[in-house]
Amino acid sequence: MAANEIYQGFEQGPIRPPSEASSLMIRVTRNCPWNRCKFCGLYKKQRFSIRPVDHVLQDIDRIRYFLDEIDQAKSMTNDTQHGLTALQTGLSPADQMALHAALSWLRGGMTSVFLQDANTLVMRPAELIAILAHLRKVFPQVKRVTSYARSHSLARISDEDMSRLAQAGLNRLHIGMESAADVVLDFISKGVDKQTHIVAGRKVKKAGIELSEYFMPGLGGTTYSRANALETADALNQINPDFIRIRTLAIPENVALFKDCQSGAFTRAGDLQMAEELHLFIESLRGITSRVKSDH
Repeated sequence: MAANEIYQGFEQGPIRPPSEASSLMIRVTRNCPWNRCKFCGLYKKQRFSIRPVDHVLQDIDRIRYFLDEIDQAKSMTNDTQHGLTALQTGLSPADQMALHAALSWLRGGMTSVFLQDANTLVMRPAELIAILAHLRKVFPQVKRVTSYARSHSLARISDEDMSRLAQAGLNRLHIGMESAADVVLDFISKGVDKQTHIVAGRKVKKAGIELSEYFMPGLGGTTYSRANALETADALNQINPDFIRIRTLAIPENVALFKDCQSGAFTRAGDLQMAEELHLFIESLRGITSRVKSDH
């Protein structure tokens, strides 16, 4: 973030969890601060930055403005579509994006907000709390505010600050665990180990924040398929997240894992082995109350 960065208008990032389809997207950070995972090509060649708090607050206010304008357009004419078309006339690209976001959120019920991009918890707790406070003030009807976070970042946050974030209104986090097998985590350059995953997950739960942990069958290839299932299940048994979400492994040509496939360093599991791995994973979950869901 540049100290003299000028506000360029409303922003939205490229991704959200599937379960946040009806949420308002508010961009707090840009891209990913780690950006080295071999299976991910989303943020490659993109610089990470934290947006100034004031810019995020202006984004929130912009959504409020357009929701009020939409409501006024509906009340002034029987032809709602004509009123919306008139509202779009002459808007900048950023305001067009804000208007579209407001309309989408209105249709979705206006009850949930997702803070983008890949890891908003890397922001200073006090700054994130200021954003949460403003969000709750402007949209008091919101029931859920959620975000992606990395285990590495969460593990470094104090229990006191996690509680403060929860009290400010952050009530669900999505963590891309992907695997808890150290050998797999090391190979895919995840930048975290099993124990850190456990510490982070428990910290979130202790604060009273809902937790979604993601598991990616097949990420260990044929060699570490069993370890991927058993070690990840063991970590989740120690965390007891609210949701365990299954992610499908995809290996497009623009990710580093594709080169490993070509070189023979990684052998992709076939459909049968993937199914067997998923079965082993599920039957190894014990003593927890988590809901297992498949997003893909």
